[in-house]
Amino acid sequence: MLISDFDNAYQLDHTQMDQTHREFVDLVNQIESCDQAAFKAGFQALVTHTEAHFAAEQLLMEQSGFPATAEHTGEHQRVLGQLHQMHGRIEKGSAAMARAFVREQLPGWFKLHAITMDSALAAHLKLARNRQFQSERGLPDILTADAAGDD
Repeated sequence: MLISDFDNAYQLDHTQMDQTHREFVDLVNQIESCDQAAFKAGFQALVTHTEAHFAAEQLLMEQSGFPATAEHTGEHQRVLGQLHQMHGRIEKGSAAMARAFVREQLPGWFKLHAITMDSALAAHLKLARNRQFQSERGLPDILTADAAGDD
């Protein structure tokens, strides 16, 4: 298993992101030991899933005004570029580099991305959700209220 300990290490307490990440991890782990035909289909499924995964996160970032959207989007574009490049190699009959990418690059990238960029996004989304809750009920935003009490 390339990516393990999902429940303990990568849960972000955001249902949509956690579900999408679980699916991503499952796809990566499934294609690790596939034969050539299954690897080709599995890699295509991984690319399709990752495109939808990143599009969903992009929407969350834009809708919530996430301050690190540019950096996060840039990282997504870089990884999608790599996935598309590997997919092209597979389509030409050469899966060795794609297999190495899945085995040696993707797990480390996911681990770092999940605990840094995605955890920051999840925290931002929680804060935005709490602020919306407070606003809808006419409660003060204690996180941005003047510390001295002067309004």
